[in-house]
Amino acid sequence: QVDLVESGGGLVQAGDSLRLSCAVSGRPFSSWRVGWFRQVAGKERQFVAAIAWTSPATYYSDSARGRFTISRDRGKNAVYLEMNSLKPEDMAVYYCAARVGAPTTGVPDYAYWGQGTQVTVSS
Repeated sequence: QVDLVESGGGLVQAGDSLRLSCAVSGRPFSSWRVGWFRQVAGKERQFVAAIAWTSPATYYSDSARGRFTISRDRGKNAVYLEMNSLKPEDMAVYYCAARVGAPTTGVPDYAYWGQGTQVTVSS
């Protein structure tokens, strides 16, 4: 069993920064990839960023690249998403997800999901 718990969401103003955290527990992580996704009500869940657990390789969506940074702390079993220069269009529920294998951007490729954390950006 794998558990993912997100935290750090909240209400910010456009241009502000926010850091989301994902606490990961359960099975060994050596072959894992952890990703962040986001979803607006009524729309499909979208890939934001992903990171390999045992290498520095990172992957970003076009909308996240340059503003968001994904990182992980293996000692704390945590993955973070640092979001800068937030825009109203970044407002969504952000989910942490994990899978075994190569990083991908596909929602169905991730077997484990957290409950999500709401990010609200006011203009």
